[in-house]
Amino acid sequence: MIFPVILSGGSGSRLWPVSREHYPKQFLNLNKKDVSLLQEAANRLQNVEGAGTPIIVCNEEHRFLVAEQMHQLDIEGPQIILEPCGRNTAPALALAALAAQKKDADAELLVMPADHVIKDEKTFAEAVKQGRELVQLDKLVTFGITPSEAHTGYGYIQRGEAVSNGFNVKAFVEKPDRERAESYLRSGDYHWNSGIFLFKASVYLEALSQYATDIMDVCQRAFDARSEDLDFLRIDASIFAQCRGESIDYAVMEHTQQAAVVSMDPGWSDIGAWDAVHALTSAEDADNGNATHGDVMLHDTQNSLIHSESRLVAAVGVNNLIIVETDDAVLVADRLNAQNTKQIVTALKSAGRKEALTHKRVYRPWGSYHTMVLTDSFQVKEIVVKPGAKLSLQMHHHRAEHWVVVQGTAKVTQGEGHGDVNNLGSFLLSEDESTYIPLGTIHRLENPGVIPLHLIEVQTGSYLGEDDIVRYNDDYGRE
Repeated sequence: MIFPVILSGGSGSRLWPVSREHYPKQFLNLNKKDVSLLQEAANRLQNVEGAGTPIIVCNEEHRFLVAEQMHQLDIEGPQIILEPCGRNTAPALALAALAAQKKDADAELLVMPADHVIKDEKTFAEAVKQGRELVQLDKLVTFGITPSEAHTGYGYIQRGEAVSNGFNVKAFVEKPDRERAESYLRSGDYHWNSGIFLFKASVYLEALSQYATDIMDVCQRAFDARSEDLDFLRIDASIFAQCRGESIDYAVMEHTQQAAVVSMDPGWSDIGAWDAVHALTSAEDADNGNATHGDVMLHDTQNSLIHSESRLVAAVGVNNLIIVETDDAVLVADRLNAQNTKQIVTALKSAGRKEALTHKRVYRPWGSYHTMVLTDSFQVKEIVVKPGAKLSLQMHHHRAEHWVVVQGTAKVTQGEGHGDVNNLGSFLLSEDESTYIPLGTIHRLENPGVIPLHLIEVQTGSYLGEDDIVRYNDDYGRE
């Protein structure tokens, strides 16, 4: 049986400002309007013969985003493994392999990054079928993309002699310069490294034990000390932190004699930067080579991507530009230098700026909130609570809150005095009704209805940070 493993640990810094650390590209609808890249990866499995429910490896911060997006697809019981900290793909796959072996000693793992696009899913499924024949020979299979150009942004795989439906791997090659990339393209023996793999869990763990003993040891101990929390499998944080970060390519594939490659051409893209998004969608404007999203107007503009999230963006007389607008940031870049967007993210982090981490709309397991106004003494938010969901029972030391219901019905639980947990009462608020939560009062907001609850929250106080929350009870296991 195939255990699909979706790796969802990336930050997508090259797609800033739409992709942020707390809401990266795999959760965005960058290719299809109705589903995210993560959901595309999960849907892709419907065409793969023998594929079961996916195992998803993600970090702690994204756990509820992953769970919600799988719920939207009606995928029941996905195993969501929480990495306490990022340690690259070799340790992440060790955890997935150990989890799969608990269910099936002969488990085969189909490893897919969560943030790739594959246009021809039937061709992909056929390549997986070919790869399974190599897996029966205990091969560690990687899938090589037939190159369409001398791309310098991808690693390459050099194929060797033929074996079954594929080839033995002769060498893995780092991202080349232009001259070498052109020579690889001419030779016909090189493929782009897709980062997609297929192998038996047992064979991978054996290879990891042989070539990266320290990683295998730490992962085994951290997995053995795991715990379960709601739908999540939590790996022991203190043990896993001792693991060194390493990719599967460096840790295993470059050393083993069991590596094999299956060639495929399924219309693949890793959506690595904005130029890749442009390449995916610019065909819609074949005459001018433009790709647009949102409220955009163009005049005398060619070979550009203009992406609007919150307002009208107009471009006049420009060529080869990337213009990306969100409600708190605007990126303007030369299309040929789009890969360097990550340098801006690095600078933002160094400056301690929140634009590297979050959007103005922040997603929570109960819904979301959007910061509309923020000053030193007051803040205005739009809060959306999903039907049946509730916020934690909480209290703030430094701020008071005023809630006005705009749509739906709110159930408000509120204490009678400062920090009083013994005298809690509840009442309902309908549209156009409001209530006041004094500083230090224990309270909870809940949506008992069947439509989303929308309300406006006005905060006033000496400190308005999100860390001014004391939780007494929480349905989502947050501290």
